[in-house]
Amino acid sequence: MIRRGVSRGGQGLVAIVLVALLAGQLLGQPILLGFVETGSMEPTIETGDGFVAVPSELAGEPEVGDVVVFEAEEIEGGGLTTHRIVEATDRGYVTRGDANPFTDQDSGEPLVQDGQIVATALQVNGDVVTIPSLGTAVMGIGEALERVQRWLAVTFGLRAFLGTTGLAYMLLVVSLVLYAVETIRERRRPDSGSSPDRSRGRGEEVGVDPRLLAGAFALLIVVAATAAMVAPAGTHSYDVVSAEFDSDRPLVIERGTTAEIPYAIGNGGFVPVVTYLEPGGQGVDTERGPTVVGPRETAETTVSITAPDETGYYPTYVTEHRYLYVLPLPVLDALYALHPWLPFVAVVSLLGGGVYLLGHALLGPGDPRARRERTRRRRATDRRQHRRGTDTTYSRTPRENT
Repeated sequence: MIRRGVSRGGQGLVAIVLVALLAGQLLGQPILLGFVETGSMEPTIETGDGFVAVPSELAGEPEVGDVVVFEAEEIEGGGLTTHRIVEATDRGYVTRGDANPFTDQDSGEPLVQDGQIVATALQVNGDVVTIPSLGTAVMGIGEALERVQRWLAVTFGLRAFLGTTGLAYMLLVVSLVLYAVETIRERRRPDSGSSPDRSRGRGEEVGVDPRLLAGAFALLIVVAATAAMVAPAGTHSYDVVSAEFDSDRPLVIERGTTAEIPYAIGNGGFVPVVTYLEPGGQGVDTERGPTVVGPRETAETTVSITAPDETGYYPTYVTEHRYLYVLPLPVLDALYALHPWLPFVAVVSLLGGGVYLLGHALLGPGDPRARRERTRRRRATDRRQHRRGTDTTYSRTPRENT
């Protein structure tokens, strides 16, 4: 029993690691774990190695020496980059890959702002905690899934199979089909009419623990919900030009003045969402309070940007936090006031836990082999009691007639 529990625990841990890495790659933001695709951080992090990624909301204020994951603008054409902070200034952070002779800013990357940093690599005694070759495996899985998505899109002529949303739909459909097939098979599987050995043999071959099925389905629901909340949100940049004059272009702002920039919030899903905007750079402010966006709708809020007194180019950022509207708005407000991650944890816990309990109730508790064995033993006991009762009746009849 202990060995089985350890084995299942290990399998569950591996599944969580792979799902976290794959979801992070598809969503464009590390979830628990991240990895590097180039050698810019060698020998600290080798190409294809994974590392533990602590979200910026939990890691606290970045410091010199931290290895951070940030949204680069120029490095490799833009996108997530994992480099070390080598200097902190009043206007942002200077970063550099451990294997690079020059800083990113020497190569044209603007100073990194707090709003660009999405995670910090976990370090113990100054050393980054790495997982060798984990990223290489996940990239292979991601490429295989992308090929399957493209094949489905071409075969059925539907672009809905492409991208992160298409992957979420695909996983949900597959899980629903498997869930339904296993449920029907469990309901139709006979518990009697065969010898104990044969029944046990079949159970070992085809029996699937309903708890594992419910847990797997709940995990896929959590991944889909995470995709719906994380992928459209995140940090958004504004390339502000502080100029000597006013301009018709919204991001060319006269120095020392403030411009109101509209911020559109779209919801392409079927569940309402609640969003919060936070300033992520210098000279930027946002409207306070949540914005509720209905299914397949778009809402608009305002971002206020103040141009510095000195002319020049100043990138600034806002961070959008998005949550599925499955909890009352006062509850989301209260949780968000404590920490932006708390509403996210509450939503995925509600969805994942609810789906798991529902699946557990539909399929029944426990291991199906154990259930069949208990049923077999109970029926065998009933038959023995019935035979004993019948034998007693026949043995009394002759004595009563004499």
